[in-house]
Amino acid sequence: MSALTLLFAGAVLLALLLKLWLATRQMRHVALHRDRVPAAFAGAVSLRAHQRAADYTLARGRFGLLQAAFSSALLLAWTLLGGLDALNTLLRDNVQPVLGDMGYQLALLGAFVVIGALLDLPFDLYRTFVLEQRFGFNRMTWKLYLADMLKGLLVGVLIGLPLAALVLWIMGATGPLWWLWAWGAWTAFQLLALVLYPTLIAPLFNRFTPLPEGELKDQVQSLMQRCGFAAKGLFVMDGSRRSAHANAYFTGLGAAKRVVFFDTLLNKLNGNEIEAVLAHELGHYKHRHVLKRMLLAFGLSLAGLALLGWLSGQTWFYLGLGVRPSLDAPNDALALLLFMLVLPPFMFLLSPLGARLSRRHEFEADAYACAQADGRDLANALLKLHEDNASTLTPDPLYARFYYSHPPATERLAALRAQS
Repeated sequence: MSALTLLFAGAVLLALLLKLWLATRQMRHVALHRDRVPAAFAGAVSLRAHQRAADYTLARGRFGLLQAAFSSALLLAWTLLGGLDALNTLLRDNVQPVLGDMGYQLALLGAFVVIGALLDLPFDLYRTFVLEQRFGFNRMTWKLYLADMLKGLLVGVLIGLPLAALVLWIMGATGPLWWLWAWGAWTAFQLLALVLYPTLIAPLFNRFTPLPEGELKDQVQSLMQRCGFAAKGLFVMDGSRRSAHANAYFTGLGAAKRVVFFDTLLNKLNGNEIEAVLAHELGHYKHRHVLKRMLLAFGLSLAGLALLGWLSGQTWFYLGLGVRPSLDAPNDALALLLFMLVLPPFMFLLSPLGARLSRRHEFEADAYACAQADGRDLANALLKLHEDNASTLTPDPLYARFYYSHPPATERLAALRAQS
């Protein structure tokens, strides 16, 4: 048994045990505080809403335990137990003679994605039609679910296959520094997607209508002018077709930026609260959080591709992960899949760093919102969203530090009240 085999198996086991430990801590902590609304929220949140949030968190936690265990077992099945090796051998022997090297490699990537999606389908169905349905969040019909699935498949084929073919061609044609060229192509694709997604892809799944004329639109435009933010449009998205959860976001790049409100958000918040939520989102742009995260992602992808560029030429990389590299066929697609499989257990241990950075950005955006709008309105909006989304007000502190991209409600509202 190679050192890589032991290292990878140890990383998978450690990540799983850590996930299970954190999840059980969270569930115990939430259950322990289920029957009493925290003092900071007394009078603002009812006991019934607090208990509903606790029950939702516990249900999601139990589901997460099962999913984490299954994902870890599946990861070992793909790698050390020979699943990917068997799939690769089957397609190499039967597809390569007919479709050539590129056809075989695309078939391997496509088959892996399809099998993974089918294995994940029961979990997604349970999450949507059982878990979310039980707590009143799901509004997805079977017809809409199937339509989304078919549209997603179509988008994946039309965009994913050409992109995969381009990366595979770069890997085989540009020499030892292929990873640098591949990074350039991936970065260009990401930037192009930011421009095209709002106008070409998102409308395939949702209907976007201009924000109606009136007091709210005037209020929003006045805020954006004060903040020096220009957008191509203000839109309302029919998020209520799929879920009762509410949200608002910016999308696009450069002149293609647009502001999108879920219709559920507009139904739950008043004008001043919507203005405060938008001011928070504008704070992310003002502090260049979006740009910083984008540059960080590009830097990490460059480092990852450079590492893959070295690993893909090492025989022990394949053998140590349960796969026999081909002697008479390219191993580029195989290397890509192995790298995508092996990376998450190691990166999971770094999750708290990303979560901490994100929470700091949220505090900065909140401070900006308090300067541009009324912090009390933002606090009221956050309380309403926490209640409507059944977000627990009593998370386990360690769990929150490890996972939460947003500060826990107690910390966030305390900071808002101090600035209001």
